[in-house]
Amino acid sequence: MKKQQKVAYLIETLGEIYPKPKPALQATDAFTMLAAVVLSAQTTDKKVNEVTPRLFALADNPFDMARLDEPQIKAVIRQIGLSGSKAKNLKRLSEQLVARHGGRVPARFEDLEELAGVGHKTASVIMSQVFGHPAFPVDTHIHRLMWRWGLSDGKGVEQTEKDAKRLFPKAHWNDLHLQIIYYGRAYSPARGWDIQRDVITQRIGRKPLLREIGFL
Repeated sequence: MKKQQKVAYLIETLGEIYPKPKPALQATDAFTMLAAVVLSAQTTDKKVNEVTPRLFALADNPFDMARLDEPQIKAVIRQIGLSGSKAKNLKRLSEQLVARHGGRVPARFEDLEELAGVGHKTASVIMSQVFGHPAFPVDTHIHRLMWRWGLSDGKGVEQTEKDAKRLFPKAHWNDLHLQIIYYGRAYSPARGWDIQRDVITQRIGRKPLLREIGFL
């Protein structure tokens, strides 16, 4: 199957499985989504959703978050990984939002990526999920599946993002970003992968990969 045929198949199939994908992180506005995404690095969305209600009860806006001490923030989020650095980043980015943007989350990649703890992937998530700007944040699930499906040979997420943006129509980027992640978690994980459940990879996966795992 050629790449453009794979693209059409993916848009149709993932659209049927996840017709209206919603972000897994629980948030009520741009700031709480930004904070949740920063907290989500190297941990699960489920774990983040367990700590954010208490955190946002203390501070659900940059003005209140900036007034908290780092130990206060860390005490609330300590059960997730890297709680010390994340507490520092949350306080610092809140201070930056107040000082530079009047307490508002900016809707520009450049401004977002200047905030503490915010890299290109986090900025892309905010731009797509909060502001509706076409973006294609690439996490480990998307990176893995783009390779399994023969759509990218990128050695890193930067190249995989370029390939995804080149192959998929821009109008589908924001949905596909979530759909591929959810599919990867449910049907095509890195560990405990059961190819019998992974119908998409069965259909469009790399033949050398499928032969290697004994499917062909």
